[in-house]
Amino acid sequence: MHTMWKGTISFGLVNIPVKLHAATENKDVKLRQLHKKCQSPIKYEKICPVCEEEIGNDDIVKAFEYAKNKFVMLTDEELEEIREENTDKAVEIVDFVQLQEIDPIYFEKSYYLSPSEGGGKAYSLLRAALKDTGKIGVAKMVIRSKEQLAVIRVYENTLVVETIHYPDEVRNVQDVPNIPEAANIVEKELETAKMLIEQLTAEFNPEKYQDEYRTALLELIEEKKNNDETATASEKPRPNNVTNLMEALEASLKRAETAKPAKPAAKKKTTAPAPAKKTTTTNKKTTAPKKATPQKKTKKNA
Repeated sequence: MHTMWKGTISFGLVNIPVKLHAATENKDVKLRQLHKKCQSPIKYEKICPVCEEEIGNDDIVKAFEYAKNKFVMLTDEELEEIREENTDKAVEIVDFVQLQEIDPIYFEKSYYLSPSEGGGKAYSLLRAALKDTGKIGVAKMVIRSKEQLAVIRVYENTLVVETIHYPDEVRNVQDVPNIPEAANIVEKELETAKMLIEQLTAEFNPEKYQDEYRTALLELIEEKKNNDETATASEKPRPNNVTNLMEALEASLKRAETAKPAKPAAKKKTTAPAPAKKTTTTNKKTTAPKKATPQKKTKKNA
């Protein structure tokens, strides 16, 4: 069983080195979302809505939104400093209470406790003391960077840590809407309801209860697999050398086309050929009277 936490639990002068293991697991059937067209899994990307760019983990910072679009930035160093100040591997049991005094609404998650090296005797001592007194221990501990209120009790010869909610995490029951006040209940109806409860009363056997939806879903999946009603995700096309060459050629052509108008502009700035042009213009001016026709007109008149 995977160890998710190591530390010590103390009560009085007794220190118990222990390991923490998850006591429960989520067995929900996880369904993937595929693209209907090609049966490929949908990829979820982190996109900045303003820059319209894909964001990597190195570009993400943590912040607290204290008002609409108003944030307080927090660095990893600041969070780590607070975490180290509040993380204490020694979990001290501060009180012992009756289990019946805690309403089940406070319970959150269960963890098994096992003794570490050299902690077997102290582990057995606490287990025996809790069994004989019928009490449970109330303690504080840090799990996954969060300070947890917890109780330590015995479950089938094993110490169990039950994390419980703080009082301010449990919502006020007075805020629940549409709760009817005391109504006039017919005595006969009440007696019939009590009789029904008595008929359905039994000892709690957890093996008796099963997740029927999950069972039916798994059976449906297995049936579809056996009938070859499956789909294979299409592979993303990989460009080969030919396409890479074509892309390079096309990119080169585009660069050449965009660079064309810039070349004549550069030639206009150069003044080297200017004197040659001036000489040609003067020659054209001198030859202009030779091409004129007034002499021909005089000959025709004569």
